[in-house]
This record gives sequence, C-alpha cells and structure tokens, in this order.
Amino acid sequence: MSADTLLVVDDVWQNYTGGAGEVAVLRGVNLRLSAGASLAIVGPSGSGKSTLLNLIGALDRPTRGRVLLDGQDLAQLSEGGLARVRNRQIGFVFQLHHLLPHLNAVENVRMPSLAGGERAPGGEERARRLLKRVGLNHRLAHRPGELSGGERQRVAVVRALVNRPRLVLADEPTGSLDRAASEELIRLLGEINREEGAALIVVTHSDRLAAHMERVLTLRDGRLAPV
Repeated sequence: MSADTLLVVDDVWQNYTGGAGEVAVLRGVNLRLSAGASLAIVGPSGSGKSTLLNLIGALDRPTRGRVLLDGQDLAQLSEGGLARVRNRQIGFVFQLHHLLPHLNAVENVRMPSLAGGERAPGGEERARRLLKRVGLNHRLAHRPGELSGGERQRVAVVRALVNRPRLVLADEPTGSLDRAASEELIRLLGEINREEGAALIVVTHSDRLAAHMERVLTLRDGRLAPV
C-alpha cells in the first residue's frame, strides 16, 4: 500500500436478507483513495451508493472483504473503536443537515468535538473561524429554523470539519437545495478539499457536483467502474 493511500476498499461484498432471500447489494467493490484526493460516486438509485458510503464511514460492517482507513481494518475494531474513528477521522455531510433545532450554529458545529465528554482545546474558536470562513459570520447565534436551506447545509459542512478529519463523506449534499444554493455548496466543498487537506468522497446524482471532483466512478450492478 502506497504511503499516501488513505482508504482501501478490498473486494467488499454486502448482502441483505429480505422477503426474496439473500440479496447482494455490493459485489466485490475495490477502491483506493489517496490522502487529500476527491472522488464522486454516481449511479442509479438503489445501486448501493449509500450502502458503500456507510461501510467506508464505519457505520456498518461488510459481509465480506475489508475496508482499511489509514491501514486499519475497520471490521476488526470494537464498537467503541468504530465510534472513535467516526468522531476523529471521518466527517459526514448528508442530504438532510440533521442540525439540532434548539442549538445555534456554533453549538451545532461543536457537537462532534464534545462527543464522549471531550472538550477539544480551541474547539469553539475553530467553530467560529470555520463558520466565518463559509460566510456565516452574521449567523453564529442563529438556530436552524432561522437559517436558509443553503445556510443550514453550510453549517453541516463546517460541523463535519471541526475535528479535522482525514476523510469527509458527503451523501447527496445538494439534493435538497435549489440551484443557487447547490452551486454555492459545490464551490465550498471544492475549497474545503483543497484548503483543509481532507480527502472527499461525494455520492451524488448531480453531474455538476461530480464534474468538480478529481475522479468519477459509477456504481452499477454492485460494482465500481470508471464513468
């Protein structure tokens, strides 16, 4: 494995059992991603894109195969170990922002840094600095209900970055936004990837968003392939 390889997905299969018996959603997926790189994964609905993202993000374990982050096999970690990886090494951005309605923008951003009772030094200062960086200096004390859709999604992006993750995973991050807010978020994700140095994987139906990534792969019939 190359020294700059951050992520390895090695012959990953994921099966689910339903009314029709066992179904293979992922069928031998292989992927390598370097530190600081950007990747878009596209494909039809139901092709397993979110399933793959959940495996990479340590939210689930594969039926077969390995997911290695910084050389560490995620399937070999305890639930506590997986929680620490999710909190310290991976940032998540979802289609729905999942902000807590009773907290303001700064407080929402700080939530990952307070997980497990930990209080990272300079956490509030970093939260405020990042919010200002994405143009929300005038919204620091506002709650989600007082923000536009685009502003709420920018808060969610900043929340994903507050713990300085090595890898950011974004699942349809522009799916609930209008065109103007989508364009703004696309620009922001590109800038964050370059300036923060975090690798970025985006699952998307947006051709515009995919075109801004360094590499684009399609997931079809349970396998990844170049577009």
